[in-house]
Amino acid sequence: MIIETEVGSFEIVKNYRDAFDITKFVERYVDVAFDRYTYIVGDMASDILRLRGFSQDPKGVNGYKKIPDYINESCNHNCPFYVLKRIKKEQVKV
Repeated sequence: MIIETEVGSFEIVKNYRDAFDITKFVERYVDVAFDRYTYIVGDMASDILRLRGFSQDPKGVNGYKKIPDYINESCNHNCPFYVLKRIKKEQVKV
C-alpha cells in the first residue's frame, strides 16, 4: 500500500498489529533526521511512537538488513510496529 504524506511518499512494507497512524507519523517525523533514510521503522512503546531510520545499503551500520535485529532486540515483545520504504518522486505513479 502506498501512502502520501506531507513529508514524502512511502510504501507500507509491514504493518504489524495495525500500528501505522499517519497523524502520529507526521507529528514524530523530523526531516533533518529521517530524510536521508530509505526505510523507517515505527514502533509503539508505552503508547509513544518511536521512529528509527535504516539505509538502502544492506551492509551499512544502519542497513535495512538490520531491521529484524532492531525489532527483536529494541522493541517490546509483540508490540505494534510498521516498516515504511521511501518512494522517490519519480517512482510515484500519478
